[in-house]
Amino acid sequence: MSRQHTKPAYFRHHASGQARVRIDGKDHYLGPIDSPHSWTRYEVLVEDWARRQTVDRSTLTIDELALRYLAHARTYYVKGGRETAEVACIRAALRPLVRKSGTMLAAGFGPLKLKAVRESMIQDGGRRPTINKYVQRIKGAFRWAAENELVPVGVYQALATVRGLAKGRCKAPETKPVTAVSLESVDAIRPHVSQHVWGMVQLQLVTGARPGEIVSMRLGDLNTAGPIWEYAPREHKTEHQEKGRLIMIGPKGQAILHEFLSQALAAVLGLDAFIFSPADAEAERNRRRRKQRKSPMTPSQAARRPKRGAGRRPKDRYTVASYRRAIERACELAFGMPDELRRISAKLPQSDRRRLQRKAAEWHRENCWHPHQLRHTRATELRRRFGIEAARVVLGHSTLNATEIYAEADVRQARQIAEEVG
Repeated sequence: MSRQHTKPAYFRHHASGQARVRIDGKDHYLGPIDSPHSWTRYEVLVEDWARRQTVDRSTLTIDELALRYLAHARTYYVKGGRETAEVACIRAALRPLVRKSGTMLAAGFGPLKLKAVRESMIQDGGRRPTINKYVQRIKGAFRWAAENELVPVGVYQALATVRGLAKGRCKAPETKPVTAVSLESVDAIRPHVSQHVWGMVQLQLVTGARPGEIVSMRLGDLNTAGPIWEYAPREHKTEHQEKGRLIMIGPKGQAILHEFLSQALAAVLGLDAFIFSPADAEAERNRRRRKQRKSPMTPSQAARRPKRGAGRRPKDRYTVASYRRAIERACELAFGMPDELRRISAKLPQSDRRRLQRKAAEWHRENCWHPHQLRHTRATELRRRFGIEAARVVLGHSTLNATEIYAEADVRQARQIAEEVG
């Protein structure tokens, strides 16, 4: 069968109600129509299809360029054998570009067209810093295309002249800065998280490490020889820049880790074993449920063994996303999220679901905190007690400008000075 030359379409399979895409004569079923999972699956399949196509530079459209750049990004932005979050960010940045100008020739895309795409992002409610980052990623796609002789170099050079949106000089709203989370808000979630999630939260508070550095901690990454332990992450934010990262763990952090290290060593795990494990957290939850059980277990229940391949099993490590979701669910329980927002029925009309989803998103913004805020909390405390240079060293920043973002200025000292000198 001859291969198709136009982009495969996303459409409904009426018999099953699922989304479907046909690629080279083969149907792929993607799940419920218009669900986020179906669109993600569709994009992955189409990116793979685009990688196999030959390129006609004279007829290359922006849609085809975006597909090829995404296929490249999925192999380039990789750490530890997994795609990084940058791939999802690039995909999100290219969507408004494809929606606005997908059918036009890539060689004819210029600064005015880019500004029109940017304006559509503003109309969709995008925030100024996010829009600027998205525009930079669009420019990156054309830089890659020029580098690989898919478009003339002049196309990218012209796009590079488009300046970013300036604060206070555009219609795009500002993004609220990430702030430190109060210790009271942190303590409130303790009854609603597992021992492993709570251990990660506490370790982040005392070390100021990034969430990704905490969830990827392994037995073999720790040097416990001296009074101050050293943790050298195998994966960290700046490893692709050939920069090292060493996190010092003092007595408080050691006390937090001690129980988890004892569990790992007792299980005779290898040095590649992750210290914080969802599988161990699930086993802990099951043990707690058995202790709380009031009726005796029947012989058949005691003899029951898990079926091979049955259901979704917990993984051996957390990701930043699963760590964040665990905290988000705990915030929902701790701060009383209404049930109608926590459990939005799929049987409701689409307009009602979207209305409740918007209300749920607003509730999350007002009441939930996320792991990155723990790093801000630690940075602010370090700056207050030891100065910004000490905060920079502990956080692993190359410049003080980066530390300024994390370490909020402590206004208490300013108030004291004002009281004394007027």
